[in-house]
Amino acid sequence: MFAKFALPLLSISALASNVLAAPFNPRTQSLARRYGSFDNWGGISSFDGFDNFYGEDNFSGVVSSQVVVEQQEEVVCQSISIEIVQQRLLVLQEMARQIITEQVCEVETQTVVFQQFLSSCSQFSSDLLRTSGRHVGYDSNIVSNFGSFYNSDGSLSTSDFGFSGSDAGQSLIVPSGNNWDFSSSPSSVGNAFNAAVGAATGN
Repeated sequence: MFAKFALPLLSISALASNVLAAPFNPRTQSLARRYGSFDNWGGISSFDGFDNFYGEDNFSGVVSSQVVVEQQEEVVCQSISIEIVQQRLLVLQEMARQIITEQVCEVETQTVVFQQFLSSCSQFSSDLLRTSGRHVGYDSNIVSNFGSFYNSDGSLSTSDFGFSGSDAGQSLIVPSGNNWDFSSSPSSVGNAFNAAVGAATGN
């Protein structure tokens, strides 16, 4: 049994080491480039139906449509303390760790589903940089499930929220008020991005 899973485990372990060592790069670290499907991958039962969420050959959900919702009141971004923003994002980060470690027992599945999460999030970077051709926003229907993450006793909920990955973007809210300027933003944002990556990698 161990020999059956040894090679996949070594591959995933190497990939996980790369992820911890440097920022996630979907072009060089994408599991989708190595495997077309993860349904019942390696004979591990927790992979059953894995591809149903985003669809086969759509590991990170990049193949999806967007439907912008018309709001009676326009949603406008607001500038608040960056530390407040970082606090909220850290909460989401730790929640992701809790979900993966408490609700998945197989290390192989933990690793792959986390890679899927990282890869999906990384798509938003190209949206922010206006290189993807997609709107910069969020799905209000998906976000509305946030309050159902925990049961009244504080334990993680196991209820089915009733959506799949293909539903993301079908109720899109696009906040206005940002300072993106096509004549100047690409270079300034690109410089900031490169500086952040350089600082993270020590280059």
